[in-house]
Amino acid sequence: MRRRFVVPVLLGVAALVAGAAAGPRAMPPEEQLITAPGYRAQPAYADNGQEAADLRWLASGTVPGSGTPWQDMARWALVDVHAHLEMNGTVSAGPGGPWDHFWPRDGSFAAVALSRSGHPSDAASVLDRLARLEFDPAVGFQARYAMDGSPLTDRPRQSDGCGWVLWAIAEVRRDDDAGVPPSASELRDRCVRTLTGLVDGGRRLPPPSPDYWEVPVTRTSLGTVAPMLAGLAAAGRDYAATGDLEASSRTHATVARLATTVERGMGPGYERFGDDGGLDASLVVLLPPFTAEDDLPAGMVRAVEKALAHYQREASQPAGGVAPGVQWLKPGGASWTPQTALVALSDAAGGHGHAADLRLAWLDAHRTAHGSLPEKVTRTGRPAGPAPLVWTASLVVLTLAELDGTSASAAS
Repeated sequence: MRRRFVVPVLLGVAALVAGAAAGPRAMPPEEQLITAPGYRAQPAYADNGQEAADLRWLASGTVPGSGTPWQDMARWALVDVHAHLEMNGTVSAGPGGPWDHFWPRDGSFAAVALSRSGHPSDAASVLDRLARLEFDPAVGFQARYAMDGSPLTDRPRQSDGCGWVLWAIAEVRRDDDAGVPPSASELRDRCVRTLTGLVDGGRRLPPPSPDYWEVPVTRTSLGTVAPMLAGLAAAGRDYAATGDLEASSRTHATVARLATTVERGMGPGYERFGDDGGLDASLVVLLPPFTAEDDLPAGMVRAVEKALAHYQREASQPAGGVAPGVQWLKPGGASWTPQTALVALSDAAGGHGHAADLRLAWLDAHRTAHGSLPEKVTRTGRPAGPAPLVWTASLVVLTLAELDGTSASAAS
């Protein structure tokens, strides 16, 4: 059972919310680190029996990156994911306050990290909870849910959620069938129907929807359509793995049409809105491990790889990580650990182990005093924002599994 935390809401701090408008940048004060009272204050435990429980849980699975310089980071990342997992399958994004909610995106990554580290029953609990959330067949999931699973309607629905969920189901199944609950089949079918409708069978881009930036948009972003494309491709493979060849063929045909539509509507630059908006980290979702060989046209993959190289340079921040996008409007010069870890995962899956190691070294060097991965690193190199951030912790586990060669994509 997840340990419950309470944390005060600090003024001026929110998860992935855009800030000041473009113009001369006056550097604001650097953000502070936020963690929950009662959580680890150092890389040690209070004498309350929790250390023994965590060690038993870790020993029941595996720790990707064991025997490497990143072993300690991986162990704490797994402990942090598990600590934020409720018995009902919801996973909070971070340490209380505004982050004490369940995002389908973050939950999908946590499910794959739990599966990849040999904890299929925990992964199954997350997927089962996703299957039981309130859902609009025309759009999909809410942006986020309360920790009891009830819907939160203070933000618009985010139609990319089904893409992340479809990818997670396929990844978990490739690890271990035991990680996929019976409810996941209906969830897969429902998400495929919803996404297929949103893109008219692949013939159009989906309507505008907030994506992981969680800001209003009036045009379709790559951050919305890329997870849809990757998720549908994963669903096509998952249908084949479960013997439904007709559904697999039908879904792959949708993917082929949608890839052509994305190539036409978002290429050749693949900026946030196709021809403008700047490059952002959602480029990663069009590459392994989110897509497989032959999912996308070769020319499209080459263009995305080129754009991703430009993004890494142009989004670099003073402390050494990256911003979510090159036109990210929040001032202050902070590096964002989820996007930095996404790039590391892409490097690992693409066979660029040295580049992934450099990103992992940076993440490791900027953990908190209690060993957790924060959401941000300030321009002067201090951990900031909520810590731990479950999305980043999950991404680090997945990156290390790729480097170990034990991931589903590495094994394919």
